[in-house]
Amino acid sequence: MQDLPHRYSVQAVAASAGEIRLGAPGLPPLASAAPREFDGPGDRWSPETLLVAAVADCFVLSFRAVARASKLEWSSLECDAEGVLERVEGKLRFTAVSLRARLDVPAGTDAERARRLLEKAERSCLISNSLLAQVHLEATLREV
Repeated sequence: MQDLPHRYSVQAVAASAGEIRLGAPGLPPLASAAPREFDGPGDRWSPETLLVAAVADCFVLSFRAVARASKLEWSSLECDAEGVLERVEGKLRFTAVSLRARLDVPAGTDAERARRLLEKAERSCLISNSLLAQVHLEATLREV
């Protein structure tokens, strides 16, 4: 890891109507729009889906690092994430994010150890740690 602080730059470009083009140095552009719940088309990534995706992505990347450091063998991790947006004290905000993680491990793996490492990954996710919303992990392990 590089020394802190890290800085991440993103540019959003939009006209008075239509999609927003998101860009960052060295990355392909991404089209964004309001979600269907806010009268958008519902066929593009939105700030809401991007935020929930960031939590799921960060959890998976954190698990990779935790599992590697702990020498845990695994073959696949699927993570479904759901964010809850509510009005709190007159402001819209995410109040919770639920992660449903399914981890495939070799037969004979210590399931309790694997579960502890999933929980450690959830606690160490920098995106989750940056949010006011509570993040809840529901993990399932499958021996393959």
